[in-house]
Amino acid sequence: MAGKPEKLDPVWDHLDRTMGQLFMMGFDGTSVTPHIKTLIEEHHLGSILLTAKNCKSAEETTKLCYELQKIAHDAGHPVPLAIGIDQENGGVNSIFDEIYVRQYPSSMGIAAAGSTDLAFEVAKATAQEISACGINWIFGPCLDVLTNARNQPLGVRTAGDDPQEVSAYGVAFMKGYQEAGIVTLGKHFPSYGNLEFLGSTLDVPIITESLEQLSLSALVPFRNAIQKGLDAMMVGGCAMSSAGLNAMHACLSDQVVDGLLRKDLNFDGVVVSECLEMDALSHNIGVGGGTVMAVNAGCDIVLLCRSYSFQMEALKGLKTGIENVMISKDRIYNSLRRVLKMKSKCTSWEKALHPPGINYLETLQPSHTALSTRAYNGSISVVRDKNRLLPLSNILDNEEELLLLTPLVKPLAASAASKILSESANTNSPEPAAWAQSSSVMSGERVFRELGRSMARQRNGRVLHTSYTANGVRPVHENLISRASAIVIVTADANRNLYQSGFTKHVSMICNMQYTIGGEKREKPLIVVAVSSPYDFAMDSSIGTYICTYDFTETALNSLVKVLFGEFTPTGSLPGTISKSQKLHPSKQHWLVEAFNEDRDANALDTLITAVMEGTPPNQRSELSSATSNSFILHHQEVEESHFVVRNSSTQALYGFCSTYFFKSTGTGVIGALFVDPARRKLSIGHSLHNRAIRTLLQKEGIRRFQLGSRLPSIFLGIPTGHNTERKRLRSWFANLGWNAALSRPICNMVARNLQTWTPPEGMAKSLAGAGSQFDLVYGWDFAGPILDHIKTSNRQGLAEVYKLALSDPTACGIIRAKRPDDGALVGTVVLYNHQSRLSEFIPPLKDLNEAAGGISSPVISPGVGEYSTLLQGLVLLGMRQIKAQSCNACLLDYMDGDGNFDGFSAMGFEVLHNFEEVSCDAATWTMIPPS
Repeated sequence: MAGKPEKLDPVWDHLDRTMGQLFMMGFDGTSVTPHIKTLIEEHHLGSILLTAKNCKSAEETTKLCYELQKIAHDAGHPVPLAIGIDQENGGVNSIFDEIYVRQYPSSMGIAAAGSTDLAFEVAKATAQEISACGINWIFGPCLDVLTNARNQPLGVRTAGDDPQEVSAYGVAFMKGYQEAGIVTLGKHFPSYGNLEFLGSTLDVPIITESLEQLSLSALVPFRNAIQKGLDAMMVGGCAMSSAGLNAMHACLSDQVVDGLLRKDLNFDGVVVSECLEMDALSHNIGVGGGTVMAVNAGCDIVLLCRSYSFQMEALKGLKTGIENVMISKDRIYNSLRRVLKMKSKCTSWEKALHPPGINYLETLQPSHTALSTRAYNGSISVVRDKNRLLPLSNILDNEEELLLLTPLVKPLAASAASKILSESANTNSPEPAAWAQSSSVMSGERVFRELGRSMARQRNGRVLHTSYTANGVRPVHENLISRASAIVIVTADANRNLYQSGFTKHVSMICNMQYTIGGEKREKPLIVVAVSSPYDFAMDSSIGTYICTYDFTETALNSLVKVLFGEFTPTGSLPGTISKSQKLHPSKQHWLVEAFNEDRDANALDTLITAVMEGTPPNQRSELSSATSNSFILHHQEVEESHFVVRNSSTQALYGFCSTYFFKSTGTGVIGALFVDPARRKLSIGHSLHNRAIRTLLQKEGIRRFQLGSRLPSIFLGIPTGHNTERKRLRSWFANLGWNAALSRPICNMVARNLQTWTPPEGMAKSLAGAGSQFDLVYGWDFAGPILDHIKTSNRQGLAEVYKLALSDPTACGIIRAKRPDDGALVGTVVLYNHQSRLSEFIPPLKDLNEAAGGISSPVISPGVGEYSTLLQGLVLLGMRQIKAQSCNACLLDYMDGDGNFDGFSAMGFEVLHNFEEVSCDAATWTMIPPS
């Protein structure tokens, strides 16, 4: 039986005073504003959120905290304010002070260093520093698991994609914070690690995983932190949609707060809502109503970041809710007890009115400086150094030039560079800056200014530095690359800033084509440094030397320079599953896998395809709906294909089928399809087929990479993602076999219907004319040379084979070309085909449309083309016109890169038809193969 609630001091009989303890509010400015003073004095506000906009320096922050506490004390508050802050390190710090507050690596950087003891030390040091300023509540640790690492904005703020690892580091951070006397806030329950973003700021990001799936992965760190004594939890504002759990906003749902968090995970600490000012929440529900819903759901503190009008609306909403008996007083006082219990752990009036301040920070400075250096040195990870380019002093003479290429990005909030944005410098010019040791003038991105200067000092030689943008590789870059003896390229979240990825791949291609005077081929040394997300090129083995720093604060870049020039040997490693040896797990049952025999098995394969389609739920599309056995057989001279079956030798029936292709042009081994009779699933048939496929592909001479999903034949472009439950099942199945689904690449087919009544969007033709390219349509092998040379600028699997099929079929396929008017060089191409073409046999979605249709396939735009989107839209627009002229009523745009921005295609009349996740990895990944 639960005991009676603890009796409260009569001072809390004053309902307004009690209500004030249920809010946390922020304000703009580095000094006390009239609004925040009013909220404390007249509305009894109990908690304050400080951000980087409030914290000018350690000394000013200490003064501000004292003034806030003094106002509360003088207004008769029974207990001090809880003053909270985000101080996650890396790129997320609210207090920055070059003298008194040290910088430490991000959560993922600490995890890369591989020590939970280090995590504890860093967390304790961080908490000591902010506590000295008068802060008593830290918004951390971040407990999210990155189950879809490539596309999540959290990035390095969390320890990685392994639930147990995130949990271990999260608990270590929590214990370190508590050791220094401040209370903790876990975030962002029930996990921001696999949100699906719908586009508009008014669309709420959504979690579609079931409770069972969340329990096995995302909830593990939260559960463990609760068991180890987490003080408070922030519940996010995301939506949730799965069987048995639907919520528009998690923090407003009693299913999530009272049910999942309180009852299922047994959390009895303070629950804080997401900020109710977020656009989607305030727009959909309103702040007053949202406050009532949050408190009724079980939130103890409602967060409102800075708008005074919203803050007043929230106070009014809570009071109205209580007066109208929409909120019980028991609910209010239960929350008050939790808040007071938390405050008793971290503050008292003696402590609040006498913060240690600068004097204490001065005593911490020497040991914390040493800790910061040790943490950063331990986090730097050399993922690959195939040609042993490190240290640079081994391959560069003093008189040779080193080129540094950095992207134009905003500096991190924790960076000193963010403090000097007002300095006059021309950051938009790609013109280079060069330093000898004595030089002090640099152009390019400010945040990397010290990196270039430090590199020049360290090597006692000349460093050229210039920036790059979405305009790609310009002539000035080409000249500098030719001139330099080695190149260092910096990327920062290239997966979300695709121009960085394209630029880096283009420079890599240039470096691979450098020649000495004697004509002997010699690759130019290239080092790529990812200074934020480590996933930029983690799985791209074509980047031979790859280093990760996890943030680009000055301290991180200082450690990077030491690694580049051999001052110490880096020991960091990529955290999570990405760095672990991926192994095929042996099947529970080993089935006899035979090579597919077209004469023997074709009819049985058609029967199996029908069974799979019939076993597909009614609301779900089968990728095999228009496929036949012929759809898998390419007979292409430059593609080696091997297909496998598990069969009943007595009845000749097929129980499972797997198709594999080796594209010699790119060294890519592909699993193009793998499916099993629905009546015989979970018997390890799929495992047996998969193991045989991998072993066969590994024997191919020149194999460099593996891929799930194929452009040719275009049946399964990857793991189907059209249905969330099936998507999760398939991602989990392939992950258990060793594929890293966290680094998937979204791919989709798109369709434009009603083509005969379609007209191009207004203004698009004019935009196309302004792109400065000439377009033509060609047919046949006579035009093959320049086209095949052009597509070599892309290393995507199956491109060359698609183009060769099209060039060999001039009656039913054509190529639209975009050329530069000055020299006629190709800058873009795309393939056109119709239902009579040989190519269409391998693209079943065209038949799926059930009407006269044509297709557009495999666009290739030269790297570095400034008007990339305009040129791509132009090629597609001209293709649509041609298909319409052939009396077709639908146009299929197949195998499109889902990382792109499809607003332009939507405006042209296209909609997404099918979604997939293409997964690829280095062939070296598959080294541990179970016996057959």
